[in-house]
Amino acid sequence: MNEHVRVAIVGGGPAGLTAAAALARRLGDGVLVLEREAATGGIPRHSAHLGYGIRDLRRFVSGPAYARHLTDAALSAGARLETEATVTGWTGDRSLEVTSPRGRRVITADAVVLATGARERPRPARHIPGDRPDGVYTTGQLQQLVHLYRRDIGTRAIIVGADLVSWSAALTLRHAGCRPALMTTESPHATLRVPGRLAFGVPVLTRTRVTAVNGHGRVESVDIEDLRTGRRHRVPCDTVVLTGDWIPEHELARTGGLALDPGTRGPRVDTTLATSVPGVFAAGNLLHPVDTADLAALDGRHVTPAVLSFLAGAAADVRPVALTCEPPLRWVAPQRFHPTGPPPVRGRLQLWTDTYRRFPHVLATQDGHRIGAARLPWPAAPGRVFRVPFSLVTAADPTGGPVTISLAS
Repeated sequence: MNEHVRVAIVGGGPAGLTAAAALARRLGDGVLVLEREAATGGIPRHSAHLGYGIRDLRRFVSGPAYARHLTDAALSAGARLETEATVTGWTGDRSLEVTSPRGRRVITADAVVLATGARERPRPARHIPGDRPDGVYTTGQLQQLVHLYRRDIGTRAIIVGADLVSWSAALTLRHAGCRPALMTTESPHATLRVPGRLAFGVPVLTRTRVTAVNGHGRVESVDIEDLRTGRRHRVPCDTVVLTGDWIPEHELARTGGLALDPGTRGPRVDTTLATSVPGVFAAGNLLHPVDTADLAALDGRHVTPAVLSFLAGAAADVRPVALTCEPPLRWVAPQRFHPTGPPPVRGRLQLWTDTYRRFPHVLATQDGHRIGAARLPWPAAPGRVFRVPFSLVTAADPTGGPVTISLAS
């Protein structure tokens, strides 16, 4: 069976639902959201603590309430939401193969928005040796077990990672009656280390790594190494939560022939969130793993004018300027821009750094010449997205070479 829609959105998380609501206000039921899970809402659906909706809704709500709000907004605008629908491949530039309990079919769209999100790497991908007992989870697995399936977790947990999501895992563990006893991170800096310890009483060990998980049947302990001294010690626990270390869900982007960025591993996009394939756009944590849910939602809002412009037949910018970065910056998004074109989401470029700078001095160069510089009052810190003003690069020559973002030493 074949079906035609104006816009197909793959992924029913914050970015996909926000895009659906904004587009459906103009296109009605011509907007179809395809979500592989049994319900829309994405990760917030099973993240029961507060902290969602601050930037997009101007509210402070729980994850499930946030997911319900975005779902209701998309439905009220007229979008169609189809759950348990997995997009398995492409039959053309904007034709999607879809499998669901209702059968298999091809959906051809005038425009496609990929909002497939990101996932945490599981233990095998992190190469943590040792035994293979039960009780080792990613944050997503933990939150689903606790909030969706009401499963018992354990009594004493070690959290691997010290990012924002690590503190989300700590909240979930406490909700489940499991004491988060320790956070460990290889980074010399930890996100919210002092306020987190004051709120949860969880000590954070920086410059450390887990070298082994021990236990037969169930986790019994982990071995932790101090990266400065090489000393190791064993910490008793019955639960291990692996947090952070995100990778975008990019399989559909890859099989669709979209140009991928080697840093983010997501699609390369311009400031309108258009990919390398005409009529295919991307939004949310597929592009910059990983950001907060409300900022992913703002991507969904931001992509809407570009999608509508494409549907109206507007010509795309044929020669954007490439945007790159230098270590310790790992990636920058978007990766293409036009100096006189539309700014990116919130007027900021997004970057990821591997080192900490309290007051970073950011430089932009093109063809060997400095075109912009800024000393920012907020830090560049590992484990969270680092933002710089788009104005840093607007002096670029539209006919020149790539613009490179770097941190002054």
